Amino acid sequence: MSGLIPQRFIDELLDRVDLAELIGSRITLKKAGGNYKARCPFHDEKTPSFNVRPDKGFYHCFGCGAHGDAISFVREYDNLGFTEAVEELARRMGLEVPYDQAARQEMQQAKTLTDALEFANQFYRDTLTQPGAALARDYLRQRGLDAATIEQYQIGFAPGDGTALHQAAEPALRGPLIETGTVSDKYGRPRDLFRNRIMFPIRNTRGRTVAFGGRTLGDDKAKYINSPESDVFHKSREIYGLFEAQKSLRRLDRLLVVEGYMDVIALAQHGIHEAVATLGTATNQDSLQALLRHVRHVVFCFDGDNAGFRAAERAMDNALELMADGLHLQFLMLPEGEDPDTLVRKEGADAFRKRIEGATPLSRFLFDRQSQGLDLNLPEARGELRARVEPLLNKMPRSTLRDAMWQEMMRLCGRREWQPRRDGNKGKGFGGKGFRAPERINEEPVEVRLSRDSSLSLALIEAPELADEVLEAARQDRSLRQSGRLAHWIRESNLKKHREVITALAFDSRARSQFFHLFDGIEHVPERENTIASAREILTPNREAVRKQRIAALIKRKAAGEFTAEDHRELKRLSSGEGG
Repeated sequence: MSGLIPQRFIDELLDRVDLAELIGSRITLKKAGGNYKARCPFHDEKTPSFNVRPDKGFYHCFGCGAHGDAISFVREYDNLGFTEAVEELARRMGLEVPYDQAARQEMQQAKTLTDALEFANQFYRDTLTQPGAALARDYLRQRGLDAATIEQYQIGFAPGDGTALHQAAEPALRGPLIETGTVSDKYGRPRDLFRNRIMFPIRNTRGRTVAFGGRTLGDDKAKYINSPESDVFHKSREIYGLFEAQKSLRRLDRLLVVEGYMDVIALAQHGIHEAVATLGTATNQDSLQALLRHVRHVVFCFDGDNAGFRAAERAMDNALELMADGLHLQFLMLPEGEDPDTLVRKEGADAFRKRIEGATPLSRFLFDRQSQGLDLNLPEARGELRARVEPLLNKMPRSTLRDAMWQEMMRLCGRREWQPRRDGNKGKGFGGKGFRAPERINEEPVEVRLSRDSSLSLALIEAPELADEVLEAARQDRSLRQSGRLAHWIRESNLKKHREVITALAFDSRARSQFFHLFDGIEHVPERENTIASAREILTPNREAVRKQRIAALIKRKAAGEFTAEDHRELKRLSSGEGG
């Protein structure tokens, strides 16, 4: 709507505003010659780097680069849109914004819709306190929410009666409620959209209700539903919890993007107020741009299962086109089976904050995910990595970050430069006509070795009779985790032959899920004889260690006077090297 305010009015408004007086009413300014200085209100600093130039009509921070005029300051400091900032300054100057007739009608229409939604919000909040909402109150209590948090986020309850809201509304509000989709007339008669649901109002940055999310308390097919889009609600532009975060934190330096309303609310109750949720999906660029209008640092938090990693990759893919210098995106992947709500209750706020601080930067997340399953000791794998990464980097705008990530890709891919031959045939090629064939690089062959864990896992597939030995080795060596788990499963399943193992892995869904990624990254499987021979080499030192430990135990028993004839025979056999 900024284009509907005449430019001459904006110019006049900026001329009238005393910038030092305006900024000084919000932060402490100190005179410095004809200018003013202060600690910047937009980032943490110990020494003042925020400068105000009233004669020029602008401010500038030499620390974070914040810069602008009176309208910019009000927008950033008060978290207002352009139109609202102009109205705030006009009110301060005793002026009226000269909207044209079409703009006035548009604003009045929007106010009518938000008035109806505010009524619905208050109706749901009141209903939560009534006797018929006992189940809803019990649910919120079980989720650990206290009265203050319920009040802060204005949580309510939509009764199961399909017309309760419509009947409670005054006639003037019923049309707007239908227009916003809060009440539906799809079947020729009014019916409330939300029934028997916990209600979460979605508020814009000015605190006005623009939509709702509802969580069922019954067996509805959809656990959560949201309001449809309307003239005041555009799903990709709104961020749930942003208004509450801005009220709780004077300055927003970072946003933690989680996936659900209850995640936002649970984190806030534990003192982590920067958590918000995008509506629908956090991966589209409209949602990302909405986040980046408020902060330069975003941490995406996802569940650590396959779906969570896919969502994180979508968010990363869409973020690449927006990644200008100065933006900082990170990814926090939670333990599988956990979400922010459950995890913060289990481990506490301090532990969860440590997870946030240790979130993975976008650059590292990108290379970690794209190199997964690749053995970068192999030229083919390095070529595959470049084929995966290069199209992603090409999406990014030119920046220092893009250049640095390109260099990292080349480092991981092991680029080698062709060197010209230094000999006496300079300038001569075939037939002495100046043609020179490319020089072949003589490289030492690279020996590709499997890890001990992978070697034992392969051997167990071929020779399941090794399960007891591998399990014993895994008990003594923590690095043999996957082979230890495989050996345990083979023994518990009483599998004796190679074919039995293969069949069980193919048809046992639990086993298939557990060992699906067992051999990711293995480019070449050795022949059966070599596989078993490698396993024997690994297991032999372990058997020797067991033998020595048993000898030591027997000697200790002898010293304690607990030595038996059977112990004597065993010690003699072990000392001679038998049974090792």
